[in-house]
Amino acid sequence: MTDSPEPLAGRSAVVVTASTRAASGVYPDRGGALVVETLREWGASVPDATVVPDGPSVGEALVAALATGPDLLLTTGGTGLTPTDGTPEATRPILDREVPGIAEAIRARGVAAGVPTAVLSRGLAGLAGHTLVVNLPGSTGGVRDALAVLADVLPHALSQVHGGDH
Repeated sequence: MTDSPEPLAGRSAVVVTASTRAASGVYPDRGGALVVETLREWGASVPDATVVPDGPSVGEALVAALATGPDLLLTTGGTGLTPTDGTPEATRPILDREVPGIAEAIRARGVAAGVPTAVLSRGLAGLAGHTLVVNLPGSTGGVRDALAVLADVLPHALSQVHGGDH
């Protein structure tokens, strides 16, 4: 992470959790809560996560989130291989440009952490206008790995999105 104690100070973010079971109250949304907590620690202004079931609700939540004009939109969940995992398919149409290196680094971090199945994540990253959008895995371990990757790149990436120098 950068030397700043709050490297995302002045930035806004939105978190969307795609989980049918969390949305129906079978268990609490731990992944989205962890993302929100971390982003707040980094100084970002972020409301509590929006939790939606897998399926069409994910795309609707992404469009609604983008309408608020955040600097950053992170999703958690729905990136696997099950028939209901559709977060990448809901994300791709809203992206103007993909940033594949972020998603690749997240998968690589998971593998390096000893989770060989991290390569099965189909998460995407890219730009929707001036919003950086990143799909994170749904497990809390996957979220932690992804946040470790993002800690090193978000301040610079968001600066570039808004016209900052390389």
